[in-house]
Amino acid sequence: MALVIAISPYLFYLYESAPTDSQVWNTYFFDIKTNVYASVNLMLWIWTGKVIPLILLIFWFFTCKHWWYHVILIPIAMYVFQLFSLFNSENGIFDVVEIYYLIPIMMVIIPFVYLIRLKIFDKVVHGIDLKKLDEELERLEHLEDYHDDSLEIE
Repeated sequence: MALVIAISPYLFYLYESAPTDSQVWNTYFFDIKTNVYASVNLMLWIWTGKVIPLILLIFWFFTCKHWWYHVILIPIAMYVFQLFSLFNSENGIFDVVEIYYLIPIMMVIIPFVYLIRLKIFDKVVHGIDLKKLDEELERLEHLEDYHDDSLEIE
């Protein structure tokens, strides 16, 4: 993982080795052809601009130890949707409507992270432990029930 992070700038600039004036790139190892983009160089530049940040975000998500690490899923989802649209794009139009696909994901992740933040903030800043608070409420309910029962007997 550290090696991939260290060489990520070089991986990003691999597109510069592709031809800028051709839609076909033939090498000994592979052949790349594009019908959508003006050149193979442009196609690789767009792809590496999506793949490299996605890989780095995935590494960050799995290694982050902060309480808010779930928020990293939002840009990961954005890059995944953008890559999906790149591979399914036949007319060369992309990065237009992907933000709308993120709205449902954001509607789940943001409240979840906010609730985590509230619990941590209450415990750390105010010293409120929700488990102790629940135990205290249950104890008070039992006392009230006992008190109500004793009133009915008399």
